[in-house]
This record gives sequence, C-alpha cells and structure tokens, in this order.
Amino acid sequence: MTTADAGTLLTVARRAAEAGARQLRHFDGKSFTVRSKGRLGDLITDADEAAEAAVLEVLRQETPTVPVLAEESGRHGETGDLLWCVDPLDGTTNFAHGYPFFATSVGLLRQGKPWLGAIVAPRLEEVFWGGAGLGAFCNAMPIQVSACTNLARSVLVTGFAYDRHERLDNNYAEFCRFAHRVGGVRRGGAAAVDLAYVACGRLDGYWERGLKAWDLAAGAAIVQGAGGRVCAYDGSPFDIYSGRILAACGLELQQQMTAVLVATRPLPLDCYGG
Repeated sequence: MTTADAGTLLTVARRAAEAGARQLRHFDGKSFTVRSKGRLGDLITDADEAAEAAVLEVLRQETPTVPVLAEESGRHGETGDLLWCVDPLDGTTNFAHGYPFFATSVGLLRQGKPWLGAIVAPRLEEVFWGGAGLGAFCNAMPIQVSACTNLARSVLVTGFAYDRHERLDNNYAEFCRFAHRVGGVRRGGAAAVDLAYVACGRLDGYWERGLKAWDLAAGAAIVQGAGGRVCAYDGSPFDIYSGRILAACGLELQQQMTAVLVATRPLPLDCYGG
C-alpha cells in the first residue's frame, strides 16, 4: 500500500464515521427504541442500527471489495489483507441515557493489525482520525500523546465489560490497584473515545478487557499515529482479537502499567457480598 492509498482509505474512514454520526445526531434527544441484547447493560437502539446502515453504505460505495466486520450485522465479504471494523455507536448505554460520551468508530485492519481509522463523537463535536505512520488529528489539528513517564502522576482510563457480573476476571482488582498508584482513574464508557483521549494527550494510558475488534480498531490505530503504544497486558504484541488492550503514551508508562497488570489477581468472591 502506498501513502496515497492510505490517505484515500483514511478519507473513506472519515466519511463513513461521519455518516454514522449524522444518524446519531438525528436520534439524539428524541424518542427511540432501546432493547437488550440479553446481557445486563448490553443495549441496542434504533440509532445503532441506523448508524451502522449509513456506515456500511459508504464503505460499499467507496471500497466494495474490502470486507467488513460490523457490531450489529456481523461479517460482510470475503477474507483479505484488509478488514473494516465498524462500531456504529460506541457507548450505547451513554447514548440511551443522554450522556454525551459516545461515538461512531470506523477502523481498518491490515493483516490483522490496526492501521488507520476515524472516530466521530457528535455531542462532543470532535472528529479524530489517523493511523500508524500517518499521524493523528482532531478537528483538523495535529494531536500527539502526552509526555507522562511517571505512573504516580498519570491519569488513566478504563472500562468494565458486560460480563463483569458473571466472572471474577472482571477488571475490578486492576481498577483498585491502579487507583492507589496513579493520579486518577476515569471511566468513560466508550472505548473508542477513551483511546482518542489517550491519542490527544488528555489521558496518559488505558487498559480494558472483554472488548471486540470493532471497539478497538480505529482507536488503537489513532493512538499509534499520535506517537503512543498499544500492546497486550504483559507487554507482548497487541492482538485485537484477544479482547484486551493496554494503550500508553510511551514506553516508560507502558512498562509501569504492565508491571501492575501482571501482578494483579482477581478479587475474592466474598468481596461482592450477597
């Protein structure tokens, strides 16, 4: 792939994410149907479906031969070196409650690794885009990760997967351990926006488990484009299908975060009461 090809595909990612976000704006603040996918807190709304349809229409028109993995409708097309990963509404619970931290996320994998992507947060009025080796931007301005090198001074962000009620490996222990060692831990409720905030230096690092490729593809690529790092919990290469990610502004913070994660064990069952 040439730089020109990458630039063209990055433009497609932006157009697709913006098309999805327009649908979110249409439904935001209005009456819409909210349904459960079967697990506590795992919701789908009319806006999710409308946004995904709008994103897929752009991708079909602009890159008809590139397969797509979309949250609501699954896999489209044959396997290849490239794969679009679409989260039409990352932060559905936030959206359903009128909380402004949500976005449309469109990322492109190349040989299974995050390459480029775009994230549009309509209520926040911000568009993030970029990719590995391509730089990163927010509303046309270049962005870069923070210069934080000290875990004790860092502000991190994380989240809790829908299966947290069903297993002890649920990120509660990691949250508590970090909360005692850092300047602050935030919980946004939208992985794509969390990663975008790491990319632009508002937050210094991010970790989470129980995620899907569509949650991570765009954000991980943008973090790398902004000069940050993504990896597994133990510091090994990032596997987007593992469900786990550690994103950090630089190597020093990444290593300190890894040390905490590797040393953490789940909380005992009696911590949760009856």
